[in-house]
Amino acid sequence: MTRKFDRRRLAQYGVVVLVAVTLNFLLPRLMPGNPLALIAGVDVGLLTTEQRAEIIADTGLDNPLWRQYVDYWGAIFTGDFGFSYRSGRPIVEMIRDRLPWTLLITGSSLAISALAGVVIGAFSAWRRGRPEDLGLLTGMISLESLPSFWLGMLLISLFSVQWGILPSFGAVTPASDLVGWEHLKDIIGHAVLPVATLTILSTPGVYLTMRYSMLETLGEDYIRTARAKGAGGRRVLFGHVARNAIAPVITVLAIRLGFAFGGTVIVEQVFSYPGLGRLVFEAVSGRDYPVMQAAFLVFTAAVLIANLVADLLYPWVDPRTRTS
Repeated sequence: MTRKFDRRRLAQYGVVVLVAVTLNFLLPRLMPGNPLALIAGVDVGLLTTEQRAEIIADTGLDNPLWRQYVDYWGAIFTGDFGFSYRSGRPIVEMIRDRLPWTLLITGSSLAISALAGVVIGAFSAWRRGRPEDLGLLTGMISLESLPSFWLGMLLISLFSVQWGILPSFGAVTPASDLVGWEHLKDIIGHAVLPVATLTILSTPGVYLTMRYSMLETLGEDYIRTARAKGAGGRRVLFGHVARNAIAPVITVLAIRLGFAFGGTVIVEQVFSYPGLGRLVFEAVSGRDYPVMQAAFLVFTAAVLIANLVADLLYPWVDPRTRTS
């Protein structure tokens, strides 16, 4: 039964990868505009017929569509995504330079929001119907409705412009020669506001999931049995209720981990943070299709890996979901 389940799940992942890669291949080719103008830039009108044919041949655009599709899969497996139309740099190098910064702010924000959402959600459910619960619920729903760009600009105006205690843009201080601990403090200082923005926006989802899961678990028979046996409130809360209510939160965190990469596009643009999200914004603005394709593949891989991690963790967190 386990082997059959694994085969079915792997087949689902395979279909998702096939569809995602196919769409990623087709969308740029279906968009309006002359691809030669994007490759050659403003000088495309000055090119001779031979030069145009040479550029098209070098990029493989003269091949049939099916051949381009096969070559695209080959590039994915070899990790060769070509060169940027705008900068001429290898795309792999561009992603390698930007990805660590995105991982820094997304990983930090998800860790903080997971801890805060679980703790606050458990407390709110435990105090359900009381002023603390109603206040937290109202506040979290309000936070979830905030636009990310508005929240980021608000934090900049407060902490950077008015109070001047945190930098408002970039990942490091420009033209600085800081090393060691001072360099690390500089990186942390620049990451505080982007991390705070992402954390504030991510915590309500974790909180709401934990709260509703806790409320559902509190009504189970084994909880009433534990209370009837004289178990203390803290033991019931953490030993029985929270432990069994945490499973749905794992799924929510996995989904948010995957989509956090795409969600950083606006936040990184607001703070001029040199991550993968800002790279996507620059590629979209300049219609740099190869960079867009490579970045979207990274986003797809992040979503799939996050869901795979959730599938592996779920039986460990909730033994009832294990198959014999």
